[in-house]
Amino acid sequence: MDSKELVKIAAQACDNKRANDIVVLDMEGVSLITDYFLICDGSNERQVQAIAKEVKEQAEKQGIEVKRVEGEKSARWILVDLDDVVCHIFHKDERHHYNLEKLWGDADTLPYEGIANS
Repeated sequence: MDSKELVKIAAQACDNKRANDIVVLDMEGVSLITDYFLICDGSNERQVQAIAKEVKEQAEKQGIEVKRVEGEKSARWILVDLDDVVCHIFHKDERHHYNLEKLWGDADTLPYEGIANS
């Protein structure tokens, strides 16, 4: 499975749990870490945990190894590492504070609708 298909699966998983403002940053050519960052947020800690769990479950259903999950306990910023796609699932307050979209401003931004329809 290529990284474009993987980010689509992850984005759909976030949407399944009603994540807010799903954005994908195309990291190719910007960073050697990964191909895509998926960024979204939830309204509260339970929703953030549910989104992360859904991403993990949907990836595993497709035979994708989840490399690591960080931040599940506090649920303020959960990182799900799928190798070619890194999902950043924020509590809405934390997302504004860290503002990864601005930090990685050199990356092309793809809205969820663009990923879902590709």
